[in-house]
Amino acid sequence: MLDALTSLYPWIKSLHIISVISWMAGMFYLPRLYVYHCDAPKGSVQSETFKVMEYKLLRFIINPAMIATFVFGTLLLLTPGIIDWSQGWLHAKLTLVLLMGAFHGFLSRWRKDFAADRNTRSPRFYRQMNEIPTVLMILIVIMVVVRPF
Repeated sequence: MLDALTSLYPWIKSLHIISVISWMAGMFYLPRLYVYHCDAPKGSVQSETFKVMEYKLLRFIINPAMIATFVFGTLLLLTPGIIDWSQGWLHAKLTLVLLMGAFHGFLSRWRKDFAADRNTRSPRFYRQMNEIPTVLMILIVIMVVVRPF
């Protein structure tokens, strides 16, 4: 099994990067949909359209991309000779990835609020929340590329 991971490493890494890009695209777009959804009157055609868009984006793009990111990331962690667990950057990166997963959970909960016409947050709130995945992504990339500690 471990030998297979080593030989498949370039493919696993490629699939991990593709998954991350897909996950992040959705994480950037969904809060922006929430900003526009706030301005749509409850029960309107526009509001119902946003509900469908948000559901499909989360269910068919963001959720599978997150799962694939975690699966391929775990396979990378298990590949012999790739990870030096004594380096602090990896622990920082994994912490940031878990925070991204937590933010994903908040997006899911907010979608359910919109679906039930229970949203109480403002467009400004969602504009501010839209910055969180960007900041986390920047920090994660720095941890991987620069490895500051």
